[in-house]
Amino acid sequence: MDSQDFREAAATAIDDIASYYDNLDDRNVVSTVEPGYLRKLLPSEAPVEGEAWTDIHKDIEGKILPGITHWQHPGFHAFFPCATSFPSILGELYSAALSGACFNWICSPAVTELETIVLDWLAKILGLPECYLSTGPTRGGGVIQGSASEAVLTAMVAARDKYLRETVPLEQFPEGSEAREDAIAHKRSKMVALATTATHSSTKKASIILGVRFHTIAVHADTGYSLTGPVLAKTLAELRARGLEPFFMTATMGTTDTCAVDDFAGIVSTLKSDPVHPAGTPGELWVHIDAAYAGSALVLPSVREQVSISLIENFHSFDMNMHKWLLTNFDASCLFVRDRNWFIQALTINQAVYGNKASEGGLVTDYREWQIPLGRRFRSLKIWFVLRNYGVKGLQSYISRTLKLGEEFADSLKSRPDLFEILTGPNFALTVFRVAGKEQGKSDEELNALTKAVCEKINASGRMWVTSTVLDGRFAIRMVTSVSTTEKEHVDRAWKILVEAAEEIVKA
Repeated sequence: MDSQDFREAAATAIDDIASYYDNLDDRNVVSTVEPGYLRKLLPSEAPVEGEAWTDIHKDIEGKILPGITHWQHPGFHAFFPCATSFPSILGELYSAALSGACFNWICSPAVTELETIVLDWLAKILGLPECYLSTGPTRGGGVIQGSASEAVLTAMVAARDKYLRETVPLEQFPEGSEAREDAIAHKRSKMVALATTATHSSTKKASIILGVRFHTIAVHADTGYSLTGPVLAKTLAELRARGLEPFFMTATMGTTDTCAVDDFAGIVSTLKSDPVHPAGTPGELWVHIDAAYAGSALVLPSVREQVSISLIENFHSFDMNMHKWLLTNFDASCLFVRDRNWFIQALTINQAVYGNKASEGGLVTDYREWQIPLGRRFRSLKIWFVLRNYGVKGLQSYISRTLKLGEEFADSLKSRPDLFEILTGPNFALTVFRVAGKEQGKSDEELNALTKAVCEKINASGRMWVTSTVLDGRFAIRMVTSVSTTEKEHVDRAWKILVEAAEEIVKA
């Protein structure tokens, strides 16, 4: 494919993409193919001779799209959204053209510098404390990761390294000695990472990868499924009584099941008065804020006030995914740290081949020292395009519209108390509900079966897709209204499908 062939193929591809979005609502939301469908359609080996673009192109619609679940579909109300937009797609196109393994500043100065700048822009848009800016008093800053799971792992690596430096008397042992290694290994065997039953599974996975202990703190409906200060204090005391040493905790703004927000004020108060390692002293508990989905709502000043976002200046790291709710395609997980040296000290591995005057002189940021992999893509370009094309007002308008849709859907549920019971929400455009019937004497087991049947029936319609969860033994449906293509007419359609299904099943 030469440049002229590329021009022609690219024109076709761009037209396909535009048409796909123009006609997206004509498709069913979820793929209906059977497992292994694609192996039956493709040859067992790659072609020996190159194929024409026209042959490749026709297989997109004929073989690939039947196996796609359409996350941008206006009837997609499942999980959380995985947003994109036309300026983001254009940014991805340019990024692919400018491909490089940009681990050092010198590998492509614009790649590093644009990332630093747009993440400072984003931090300001979200109202993050100044300490999370690259220009802040503690020289913090942001780095783009592949996912919130990578961000948690990166933060936990830094937290582990920081805790070991601060609690193991390394000066007592010669560098590289077996005694030094034994002291570190013994300390690591006692270290434990914390999360709640509502926290995303990535914290547990990170602890498995790093070989540290993991402890789950139970949260329930009486606290809105959020972690409170007293519960944290009790947990720390119990773990220490067992000889364990808590070093890391993920707190959440917008949990996966219900979009609950942990009690930031209570957590801050508990850690400041911690009798063993008070906040700000050696051995303090590293608190990472996972705001993967709901963090996008911080573009609204009212949300910042609601969750007391200024309190995160007391924590250590914060992550949100622009690729969930802020119109930037996967992957664009934006991780901010209060002090960049925590990452650099834990993650810097030097080889002679990486050497250059700018890096060695300390004049630049090298993001290889802020992440697990070495190489990295030009991901800041699509963020730059989105922030410039929409502007702050455009992003605020979009988030506000989707929040309103969630409130209107919840109002619809409230209008039919004979059919539905809201368990949580609406929180950040997510409402969690089940079939009503407790007052009529139905057991949780009966209501679980009815709710599951309703969930399966509405999904079978093909016009919408929701996912489920279980809260304290209660099977529930999660309804999200934050996909960018979703408008009021689509939420009204979903409501109609839901009511028809519920009436049929409940009356059966």
